[in-house]
Amino acid sequence: MPYPLDAVAVRTWCGLALEALGRERERIDAINVYPVADGDTGTNLYLTLESAARAVEAAFDGHGSAGTAPALADAVGAMAHGALIGARGNSGTILAQLLRGMAQVLVVSPAGETGAAEALRRALRRAATAAYEAVAHPVEGTVLTVATAAAGAAERTAGGAAGVAEVARAAHRGAAEALEATPGQLAVLGKAGVVDAGGCGLVALLGALADALSGEVTVVPVAVRAGGPPPEPFGCAAAGVGDAAAEDCADPHAGGPAFEVIYLLEAGDAEVARLRARLDRLGDSLVVVGGDGLWNVHVHVDDAGAAVEAGIEAGRPYRIRITHFGAGPRGKEPALAARAVVAVVPGAGLAGLCTEAGATTVTVRPGEPPASGELVQAIRQARAREVMLLPNDPELRHTAAAAAEQARAEGVRVAVIPTRSAVQGLAALAVHEPGRSFDEDVVAMTAAAGATRYAELAVAEHQSWTMAGVCQAGDVLGLIDGDVAVIGPDLARTAMTVLDRMLSAGGELVTLVLGADVPEALGERLERHVRERHLAVDTVVYEGGEYAAPLLIGVE
Repeated sequence: MPYPLDAVAVRTWCGLALEALGRERERIDAINVYPVADGDTGTNLYLTLESAARAVEAAFDGHGSAGTAPALADAVGAMAHGALIGARGNSGTILAQLLRGMAQVLVVSPAGETGAAEALRRALRRAATAAYEAVAHPVEGTVLTVATAAAGAAERTAGGAAGVAEVARAAHRGAAEALEATPGQLAVLGKAGVVDAGGCGLVALLGALADALSGEVTVVPVAVRAGGPPPEPFGCAAAGVGDAAAEDCADPHAGGPAFEVIYLLEAGDAEVARLRARLDRLGDSLVVVGGDGLWNVHVHVDDAGAAVEAGIEAGRPYRIRITHFGAGPRGKEPALAARAVVAVVPGAGLAGLCTEAGATTVTVRPGEPPASGELVQAIRQARAREVMLLPNDPELRHTAAAAAEQARAEGVRVAVIPTRSAVQGLAALAVHEPGRSFDEDVVAMTAAAGATRYAELAVAEHQSWTMAGVCQAGDVLGLIDGDVAVIGPDLARTAMTVLDRMLSAGGELVTLVLGADVPEALGERLERHVRERHLAVDTVVYEGGEYAAPLLIGVE
């Protein structure tokens, strides 16, 4: 029996779609050869939809009336927003825009079966159009083509008695047929003998929508024409990228950008328009999705720092993720590195610093710690057999441990280095040596972190009791090893007092990380103070960027 297009249907759709993408994730990863053969499209789609599903559940949990569901607009809006803030990779970013396009139409709950069918047709068309608008240089034979075909198939049901379930099923069939044709539209797919991975995920998603609305769970294999017998698997879909067939799965466009940069951005429309133009000059695979002041930015570049700086000029970037595609030509599945480092850092400046040192970074802002799934994804993106995970925050120790456990179940050897601050992470990263044994590297990095005392300066928001006495709103707090040790009137004098206390027990190197709003002269002043008061102690100064604390101090 068909179900109405309402919030409950959206919730059911999310659940069925997660199940479908969970089944197909590894297969979709294996056929991922465009735009970069990094084997993560299925995983990125799953994680993006998982974020969307959590948002829908939150909408139900937050609904005021017990036993009733929120409005359709609230559910589909939550789904779109959850996908936007949790989008992973090129494929996840486009999926977020597809869902946003649908939500823009479904803001008004349709009346009756006929109204629901027409609303779904318009929603699918708006989704396809919005996705094209988000991609800087649309390419046919991709998920964009599949989305357009789905909308067209849905529109061809108009004029009859087709209900909303029939419209969804027609869209699913149209998408599946279009997906089969993608190897003939995009040369790299034809050479590899595979269909488009992103389009493969969209077919699974639309199949779940049809099942949710019809009440009949009839799983049609993705990349197979609906209603027909399953053919032999396409090339790399069966063999898997990374074996002897991998050479046939290579993108002929070698020598492309080295980094994938993704971040959420709070900015206005005009600023985002200028950002698009700037990022388009910097790299490729540019996708910018969102609106109403919140955007998700995705681009492939050689200069990751420049891409982040462009975001800072446009607005407030956060949840910055920078991934190195690895050595070797663009389009080839990068060989697994022997060992890699994944670091959680506050601030774009620290992210750039760690990236230059070869680490995969997860950038966070205060109050928004990463989930274990986000750390697991970063470990996967590091593409290494062995990974050193630097949480750089005592509050993340359990999250990091859970991520490490999951990664170990996937065959990656992971060690969590117990870094409690970003400066301890920098110290550990400085002694990282992939050439020595794993255990020796763990010991060396752990010892370097443990030998680094850390401090942070912050501004008190209200009066409170501390271990150093009572502080007033506006006072500068100096926290040494996590505890308030100094209360001062301004940043410079408090920092000097903190440095003197830390260096009273000795030290060879002071690391200063300055926040975005701190004047550059402070670094020079503190460096001069250390040189004059503590002979034979070297000082290095880094820019932490936005979301870093006003000042971080490390003493080794």
